[in-house]
Amino acid sequence: MKLYFSPGACSLSPHIILQESGLPFTTEKVDLRSKLTASGADYTQINPKGYVPALETDDGVLLTEVPVIVQYLADKVPEKKLAPAMGSSERYQMMSWLNFIGTEIHKDYSPLFNPTASDESKENARQNLTKRYSYVESMLDGHGYLMGTQFSVADAYLFVVTNWAGHLKFDLSAFPQLAAYQRRVGERPAVQNALKAEGLIN
Repeated sequence: MKLYFSPGACSLSPHIILQESGLPFTTEKVDLRSKLTASGADYTQINPKGYVPALETDDGVLLTEVPVIVQYLADKVPEKKLAPAMGSSERYQMMSWLNFIGTEIHKDYSPLFNPTASDESKENARQNLTKRYSYVESMLDGHGYLMGTQFSVADAYLFVVTNWAGHLKFDLSAFPQLAAYQRRVGERPAVQNALKAEGLIN
């Protein structure tokens, strides 16, 4: 398998899950501005959407979108328990988390990354993030991870997008449970390995 990534982008979440899985894989860095890969290939010829992540599977299928890729990887190694069993109520709860992170948290960081976004849109994004993180904070109370005691692919996704807060000067000090959670997830060996591989830590 081959993961196309940009350092620190949402593609870090499947990178973490690949590290957690123990599956063999390679990576290739993508410059999202030039749309060129590290080997000089036109990334839009690989993934016409033009953004990361993209995963080339061993059978030649190209998968895109974080929630799909991380579930695919989890299902390749069910013994790792990175996702509840398909068809279980717990699986649908985890899928709800993936959708919530993607549509209600990930998307609200977009204006903060955009230098041309208006001050109003950025303030709306901060207000929305505060509401979403208030919900996450309440759900983490008494739980190590989003699904309780078991780390899942949803945790990798939440960790990655929440990690953007510091870079974008979004204050998370009102969420002590979330701060402890970020430290807990960040200390996992697979997370450390992915961060180092992307040059985000030494």
